[in-house]
Amino acid sequence: MSTRPGSFSFVGQLASLLVLAVCVWSPAAEPLQDQTQAAKDFVSLLSHGDFAGALQLCDGAMQAALPGAKLKEVWQSLTANAGPFQKQLHTRTEKMAGYDIVFVTSQFEKDKVDIKVVLNSKRQVAGLFFLPGTEPAAPPPYVRSEAFREQPVTVGQGKWALPGTLSLPIGSGPFAVVVLVHGSGPNDRDETVGPNKPFSDLAQGLASQGIAVLRYEKRTRQYPAECMALGARLTVQDETIDDAVAAVALLGKTPGIDSKRIFVLGHSLGGMLAPRIAKAAPSIAGLVIMAAGNRGLEDAMIEQMDYIASLQPNKSTAESKQFEKFKTEMAKVKALTTNDVSSSTYVLGAPPRYWLDLRGYVPARAAQDLKCPLLILQGGRDYQATVPDYEIWQEKLKGKTSVTFKLYPTLNHLFISGEGKCTPAEYEKPGHVSAEVVRDIAQWLSRPVS
Repeated sequence: MSTRPGSFSFVGQLASLLVLAVCVWSPAAEPLQDQTQAAKDFVSLLSHGDFAGALQLCDGAMQAALPGAKLKEVWQSLTANAGPFQKQLHTRTEKMAGYDIVFVTSQFEKDKVDIKVVLNSKRQVAGLFFLPGTEPAAPPPYVRSEAFREQPVTVGQGKWALPGTLSLPIGSGPFAVVVLVHGSGPNDRDETVGPNKPFSDLAQGLASQGIAVLRYEKRTRQYPAECMALGARLTVQDETIDDAVAAVALLGKTPGIDSKRIFVLGHSLGGMLAPRIAKAAPSIAGLVIMAAGNRGLEDAMIEQMDYIASLQPNKSTAESKQFEKFKTEMAKVKALTTNDVSSSTYVLGAPPRYWLDLRGYVPARAAQDLKCPLLILQGGRDYQATVPDYEIWQEKLKGKTSVTFKLYPTLNHLFISGEGKCTPAEYEKPGHVSAEVVRDIAQWLSRPVS
């Protein structure tokens, strides 16, 4: 088994690669520092050859997929390539689809390795990956740090106030500005995925070309417990729309900003919701919609899992059961009716009201009566929001002269270039948003507003 980017089990893929799928969020049951320590303890047991002890820290699916002998084989395969383990160096954490992801960067004799440990809410190991050790990435070549400055801002107020960053070009302005709206999950302001930070790339790249950019922490990341307390009331209005509208309002009274040139850029779920944001904030000058689906979330999620399953056709019985369990949960989502709208029983990380609020919602249809111009972008290698989704945008908005479309054949869901069939492991490789994408967005935002 390779120690290059990838996973050692389909179970691990299901656990962690809903990263860009449309699961909402689920707060961890344990403090994050406890999850980090659990991951470090797990790696310590592996490094000391205590595979039986390490297995005791795993959930049932992992124990079935990687029994003691198999876990030993996996570790020995790693050390055969990277050399003997020497020490743990540092950790970093992420949250994905209700799981905590801890990267334990470790020094081996020949190389640094990121040991990616996926933990469920009970601090049980649900996935194990070995990835090349990552160092802080250099900024993309299109970023000119001398061309802009960044300053802290607060989006919204009261109990939902969110910390953010305004990237402001150097000069007197006033500048056109774009608000970045995250995809699904409890994203940070950079929309960090593994070593990649697409919103940081977009913000600094656009600011280098004279466009101001506002990005902020997502509500479900900043206030997970408070969002959980909403129970049955939670919808995308709370998760995404209200805060995007608050960001637009903030910019309308920010010095140096052209209040008539405030745009919204939505990625993934943010792109799906962009038409609803525009209707809630009619002063918006235009929308940039990136990698936005047009079908029911539950159908898109099943399609994504089918795609991931196709990448590893020879699954074990335990892995097949994990996949079937996921499909069973999706069937529960599809079976929801209006009678369930007040239920606080979560299904796949969200209450029934969340799913029902989006049922029948087709973003491209919702965009048909918008007056503002649209720029719709799609990566040709994206398996989260696919080319057929993009074609629905083209079909529903055909003939509207205010809409611009562009497809980038080599780009993935993060608008990072790659080759061949896109896999979940690709998102663990450091990269940057394509310079062509940044240039196209900057040129479109710079056009005269009628």
